[in-house]
Amino acid sequence: MTKAQKSVRSTATADKKFDGFTAEERDAMKEHAQELKASARRSPRRAKADGERDVLAKIAEMADADRVLAERLHEIIKSAAPDLSPKLWYGMPAYARDGKVVCFFQSAQKFKTRYATLGFSDQAKLDEGAMWPTAYALTELTAAAEARIVELIGKAAS
Repeated sequence: MTKAQKSVRSTATADKKFDGFTAEERDAMKEHAQELKASARRSPRRAKADGERDVLAKIAEMADADRVLAERLHEIIKSAAPDLSPKLWYGMPAYARDGKVVCFFQSAQKFKTRYATLGFSDQAKLDEGAMWPTAYALTELTAAAEARIVELIGKAAS
């Protein structure tokens, strides 16, 4: 590479300034810090009830399409895996075992994406061979989609 090519390349790179995290990412991190402070103040006995209240309040704040998905998903998860505890995780409804998130719902509006997702952490027991999905796009909850979610949640929480 010539000096001129290097100069053009470094100028082009300098023009693409890294602005760090998006506003949505910064908001999610702030929400997570608040969640950690709130959970530190709660007694273990109250954590599940408070987590349920927090998740339902967060779902109520969502735009209509996301709220409908989140409400139904909440019911499915509570039914399929009653041992998972609802809690907020980076401002998203999540479901945890022993305080560790197993799965979560990310609304489309959260990061301005075109669809909501049902995501799974590394705590979920979904391992299949050398590669498996850890997030699923949700556009509507049909009977077939709900059956698949029940299957995934049951496996993840096992």
